[in-house]
Amino acid sequence: MPELPDQPLIAHLEALRNALLNMLYMTAALYPAAYWITPEVIDFLVRWSCPPEMGQLNYFTPMEVFIARLKLALVLALAAAFPFNTWQLWRFLMPALYESERRALKWWIGASTLLFVMGAGFCLGTILPLLMRFSAGFATPNLKPVIGLAGFLELSGWLLLSFGLMFQFPLAVILAVRFGAVRVETLRRGRPYVVVGILILAAILTPPDVVSQLLLAVPTWILFEIGLLIAARQQKRREAAAAAELDDAVLDVYRQDNES
Repeated sequence: MPELPDQPLIAHLEALRNALLNMLYMTAALYPAAYWITPEVIDFLVRWSCPPEMGQLNYFTPMEVFIARLKLALVLALAAAFPFNTWQLWRFLMPALYESERRALKWWIGASTLLFVMGAGFCLGTILPLLMRFSAGFATPNLKPVIGLAGFLELSGWLLLSFGLMFQFPLAVILAVRFGAVRVETLRRGRPYVVVGILILAAILTPPDVVSQLLLAVPTWILFEIGLLIAARQQKRREAAAAAELDDAVLDVYRQDNES
């Protein structure tokens, strides 16, 4: 049977379909265990984040706890399946990449995952308890906090995701400089605009209060400066290597002219 012209495309689509199905199966397989441990996870989040004066969490509709546990279980299952899912995507992409591209992609995936975990861990360990204590500080003898479970989990999840994403800022800076989208000098001159952009993103990604916005914006600005330093060093090395290659090329031309 003659080979069809579109057979390679069909083979790639089939490989992508198999990878996505394997990711779905793994997440679904982990979901029951994730649902089973959701009470312990909720209990840990409450004990860790909420001060004693805030009291206990509440639920206001008959199905609120069940739906909250379903959503939390999905997040936990996706987090537990992340290594396997990443490996599936890696297997799909690997045949199309050169060896140098594979090494670079490994580095970027590892760095991005580490920064996301650092951001989420920083939020869980510092920001979320501070925010809950700040909220509890408004209580008076005639004004008591009544925190709903769904609202608390939504706030916690949104903050963890926001900090994990904003901690990608150094990689974004390094990639932009690495691929020539912008130069380090341009970023340094535009630092005030970058700071304003960070504040705007923090206002979008966090609850509408100044405290949580600053708690996200300040670490992000520090990470931007770290990414800028790394990008500047890499840019300097690339320019030095390019200058050395140019000098070698000029020297070769000069020698050829003398020999002729």
